[in-house]
Amino acid sequence: MAGFQDIIGQEQIKEHLQNALATGKISHAYIINGEKSSGKEFIAKIFAMALQCEQEGIEPCNKCRSCKQTLSKNQPDIIYVSHEKPNAISVDDIRAQVNNDVAIKPYSSKYKVYIINEAEKMTPQAQNAILKTLEEPPEYAVILLLVSNMNSLLPTILSRCVTLNMKPVRDELIRKFLMEELQVPDYKANVCIGFARGNVGKAKLLASSEEFENIKSEALSLMKYIKDMEMQEIVAAIKKINEYKLEIQDYFDIIAIWYRDVLLFKATMDANQLIFRDEVQTLRKIAARCSYEGIERVIQALSTAKKRMEANVNFDLLMELLLLEIQENG
Repeated sequence: MAGFQDIIGQEQIKEHLQNALATGKISHAYIINGEKSSGKEFIAKIFAMALQCEQEGIEPCNKCRSCKQTLSKNQPDIIYVSHEKPNAISVDDIRAQVNNDVAIKPYSSKYKVYIINEAEKMTPQAQNAILKTLEEPPEYAVILLLVSNMNSLLPTILSRCVTLNMKPVRDELIRKFLMEELQVPDYKANVCIGFARGNVGKAKLLASSEEFENIKSEALSLMKYIKDMEMQEIVAAIKKINEYKLEIQDYFDIIAIWYRDVLLFKATMDANQLIFRDEVQTLRKIAARCSYEGIERVIQALSTAKKRMEANVNFDLLMELLLLEIQENG
């Protein structure tokens, strides 16, 4: 079973789409804008399912032929636009799967729904091609552009679409979902929530990721013992971190949240607010020895390291500078 009630948070988007279904005032084009993994694809699927549902209500019935086809990704009038190149949706992709296809009437439904995920990857030529369909869409066409960066869309496309912006989901809603639906224990749910920053999909991913658990334990182990490490031990730690190079932003985030906890505990002496609550003894010790200025310098060094990563600075050197800064001030 799937319906609007399964969308966590995003009340404004749910209200807008269900209102459109209730009044029959369906726009020809929507942009759903939100972070990667924030649930855009799920919202698009539920909306498409409700649009095509034979009951024509504000919720998909899950029982009619169309709903069953949608659930098994076999609904002929819901088209998921695909692209072969990982970083670009080409003009040929749009012409073949949207422009040429949209002239053919729906096979068995009231609408033809086109779902274009990562629509920000459309090349300028692809965007100009889809613009032709957006300018003169047939009555039955509904195009859903799912984006995580609206700045890459042409202003002419933006002006022809209804834009729906995803909002960060409240922590307690994500906690409830992780603990009740995924059976995640509370201490682990807190860590996932701290990282996800209102992004349900990311929280879900972290909760079930063994790789993330490994990165977390490696990073925390380093934070606990870095003060007493010799230079060769730091070099060995950097070698180990190289294994997580692809997930280095997660690694940085773990350190950032660790020092956020140190700062919070130093300021409030309240363990209830901590994300790494199960490490309270170590956090207490570090908070006692660190100055506020020192913590600030560590957080600043992390921010610098993130920027340098984007600028492709030598990885080992970057990590060495960061870890020495942490050792001195942490």
